Amino acid sequence: MKKYVLVLALMSVSGLYAADITIISNAFASGSMVSLAANMDTEIDFALQGKAQKMNGAQAIAQLTRFVETNKPAGFTVAHHADKKETGFLVGKLATDNGEFRVNVTYAVKNDKIIIQSIRIE
Repeated sequence: MKKYVLVLALMSVSGLYAADITIISNAFASGSMVSLAANMDTEIDFALQGKAQKMNGAQAIAQLTRFVETNKPAGFTVAHHADKKETGFLVGKLATDNGEFRVNVTYAVKNDKIIIQSIRIE
């Protein structure tokens, strides 16, 4: 019986933590990429429609801003989101005036703050 209670307690505690991805989903939905500036890691793995490269956070924001200027966002929905200790990812669908794009974002969580490590838009 004690083992059963312990297992239930551990399961409920492990399910309590989920990073607040609202800042990411709101930025993509509104097209306000500059709002992500404080959440960028020092170096980002960035891929946009097949072209992948490493860049700093400011360069990633500039690339994202250019992307949403030519693909005006009409909505963003999170299709999948998962956290594992200090890391997580989300997969979303970005609806734009030029069609729908799949967005993948991976991040670390440091001091209760999301730090974006990679962004892929396909």
